[in-house]
Amino acid sequence: MCHQSVGLIARLLESAGISTLCMSSALDISRAVNPPRTAFLDYPLGHTAGKPGDPALQREIMLEALEAFTSLTAPGAVKMLPFRWSEDNSWQKTAMRGKDDRLPRLDTPQYQSEDDRSRAEEACAICPPRTS
Repeated sequence: MCHQSVGLIARLLESAGISTLCMSSALDISRAVNPPRTAFLDYPLGHTAGKPGDPALQREIMLEALEAFTSLTAPGAVKMLPFRWSEDNSWQKTAMRGKDDRLPRLDTPQYQSEDDRSRAEEACAICPPRTS
């Protein structure tokens, strides 16, 4: 789930009396949605619980985050977790750069098989008849 929807769900659960904690690696989005309680980890998106293959670090991050239930008392408060992805912040430039490695778009539809093409064309009420 995305940071936005989780924050909104957390607010709804809190209004029903269920305590929540959002783990976040997108601070600006979390602050905009304003969940009741957030633990922020400055790691790349998709790594909110820690680095892959490092269960000891993941456990340490989770225990530190859960501490927010006692330390965060103001609604919308954010606990900044003290862990670092790497020695420097160069990973942030790469993560934010965004690389589009998709294939170029074509003017004609692409199908996985001839059967897919045939079925799509048969179901299309406005498609011109196939000439080749």
